[in-house]
Amino acid sequence: MKKQEPGGVSRRSLLLSLSAAPSLGAAGLLGMPQLAHAGSQLEEPLMDSVRTALTSAVSNQLPPEPLFSSTEARIMYLRWLGTMSEKLRKRKPEWEVRRDFLQTIWYESKRAGLDTSLVMGLVQVESAFRKFAVSPVGARGYMQVMPFWTRVIGDGDAGKLFNMQTNLRFGCVILRHYLDREKGDVFMALGRYNGSRGRDPYPNAVFAAQRNWIFNEKVTAA
Repeated sequence: MKKQEPGGVSRRSLLLSLSAAPSLGAAGLLGMPQLAHAGSQLEEPLMDSVRTALTSAVSNQLPPEPLFSSTEARIMYLRWLGTMSEKLRKRKPEWEVRRDFLQTIWYESKRAGLDTSLVMGLVQVESAFRKFAVSPVGARGYMQVMPFWTRVIGDGDAGKLFNMQTNLRFGCVILRHYLDREKGDVFMALGRYNGSRGRDPYPNAVFAAQRNWIFNEKVTAA
């Protein structure tokens, strides 16, 4: 039997999908993407088997609908959603926008076998939760994905990186790939993600931000 992550997502789901959402044109971006100051992932040669696996991981178009193995698991998710929603309110005032973002974060992080609080911390550091953030080196969106990834493991349309689900799926799949390469060492994987492998500032910033998004179910349920 496949091991299920919380939320009913299989660990093998890394080899699931990244939505091919419609590309956003310049008009949709208002011609004014918000700058971010994150580093840059480095393009590196990939073995054919790795490239195939990553391509598969970002190609499926399933919507981000969490599945739950029990009523208790669903209740836990709803408590998480309520807690995170309150914390995120100042950054995303509209409830529907907040809910869709958090639901997608939950889904994509669980699919890739990542800690949801780690992904939230990474998004905070990379883009301050800004959908249209662009770094000086061209990284895009919530998780500041470099455009070359769409050519390496996607269809080459970098405009899709401004789509919420596409960006979060690429980011989570890439981080999972780096974790696997670093044999589970989160510090080193974060360094790879930022293009600063082995240096302290970026991983430490993500770990500090992660603490803002850790969900303590016992405290919440008390």
